[in-house]
Amino acid sequence: MNERPHWLYRPENRPKLWALLVLIIVLALSASLVIHPHAHFANSGFTLDASFGFYAWYGFVTCAAMVAVAKILGIFLKRPDTYYDD
Repeated sequence: MNERPHWLYRPENRPKLWALLVLIIVLALSASLVIHPHAHFANSGFTLDASFGFYAWYGFVTCAAMVAVAKILGIFLKRPDTYYDD
Protein backbone atom coordinates (compact mmCIF):
# COMPACT_ATOMS: atom_id res chain seq x y z
CA MET A 1 0.00 0.00 0.00
CA ASN A 2 1.73 3.15 -1.24
CA GLU A 3 -0.16 6.04 0.33
CA ARG A 4 1.01 9.59 -0.08
CA PRO A 5 1.54 11.52 3.14
CA HIS A 6 -0.88 14.24 4.15
CA TRP A 7 -0.44 17.45 2.13
CA LEU A 8 0.97 19.27 5.16
CA TYR A 9 3.83 16.75 5.41
CA ARG A 10 4.89 16.78 1.76
CA PRO A 11 8.25 18.51 1.20
CA GLU A 12 7.03 20.39 -1.89
CA ASN A 13 4.38 22.19 0.18
CA ARG A 14 6.70 23.51 2.90
CA PRO A 15 7.77 26.66 1.01
CA LYS A 16 4.11 27.39 0.25
CA LEU A 17 3.21 27.06 3.92
CA TRP A 18 6.07 29.36 4.96
CA ALA A 19 4.96 31.92 2.36
CA LEU A 20 1.40 31.71 3.68
CA LEU A 21 2.64 32.24 7.25
CA VAL A 22 4.69 35.28 6.22
CA LEU A 23 1.69 36.67 4.30
CA ILE A 24 -0.55 36.32 7.37
CA ILE A 25 2.04 38.06 9.55
CA VAL A 26 2.44 40.90 7.05
CA LEU A 27 -1.33 41.35 6.84
CA ALA A 28 -1.65 41.38 10.62
CA LEU A 29 1.09 43.98 10.96
CA SER A 30 -0.07 46.10 8.02
CA ALA A 31 -3.38 46.65 9.77
CA SER A 32 -1.43 48.65 12.36
CA LEU A 33 -0.39 51.08 9.63
CA VAL A 34 -3.99 51.82 8.66
CA ILE A 35 -5.81 51.66 11.98
CA HIS A 36 -5.05 54.26 14.63
CA PRO A 37 -4.89 52.47 17.99
CA HIS A 38 -6.25 54.13 21.11
CA ALA A 39 -4.58 53.24 24.38
CA HIS A 40 -7.10 51.90 26.87
CA PHE A 41 -5.04 52.92 29.90
CA ALA A 42 -3.71 56.26 28.61
CA ASN A 43 -4.91 58.11 31.71
CA SER A 44 -2.54 56.09 33.90
CA GLY A 45 0.37 56.53 31.50
CA PHE A 46 0.36 52.92 30.20
CA THR A 47 0.32 53.12 26.40
CA LEU A 48 1.90 49.82 25.41
CA ASP A 49 -1.37 48.70 23.81
CA ALA A 50 -1.10 51.59 21.35
CA SER A 51 2.32 50.48 20.04
CA PHE A 52 2.90 49.24 16.49
CA GLY A 53 1.73 45.67 15.98
CA PHE A 54 0.68 45.24 19.61
CA TYR A 55 -2.14 42.79 18.92
CA ALA A 56 0.03 40.68 16.60
CA TRP A 57 2.97 40.28 18.96
CA TYR A 58 0.77 40.05 22.05
CA GLY A 59 -1.18 37.20 20.45
CA PHE A 60 2.05 35.42 19.54
CA VAL A 61 3.55 35.81 23.02
CA THR A 62 0.31 34.68 24.66
CA CYS A 63 0.05 31.61 22.43
CA ALA A 64 3.69 30.70 23.08
CA ALA A 65 3.11 31.09 26.83
CA MET A 66 0.06 28.81 26.68
CA VAL A 67 2.10 26.13 24.88
CA ALA A 68 4.90 26.44 27.48
CA VAL A 69 2.44 26.16 30.38
CA ALA A 70 0.79 23.13 28.75
CA LYS A 71 4.19 21.44 28.39
CA ILE A 72 4.98 22.11 32.05
CA LEU A 73 1.57 20.85 33.16
CA GLY A 74 2.08 17.75 31.03
CA ILE A 75 5.14 16.87 33.08
CA PHE A 76 3.12 16.83 36.30
CA LEU A 77 -0.19 15.45 35.01
CA LYS A 78 0.86 12.64 32.68
CA ARG A 79 0.13 9.07 33.57
CA PRO A 80 2.61 6.21 33.38
CA ASP A 81 2.82 4.17 30.18
CA THR A 82 1.34 1.15 31.93
CA TYR A 83 -1.81 2.97 33.08
CA TYR A 84 -4.21 0.89 30.95
CA ASP A 85 -2.43 -2.39 31.65
CA ASP A 86 -3.35 -2.35 35.35
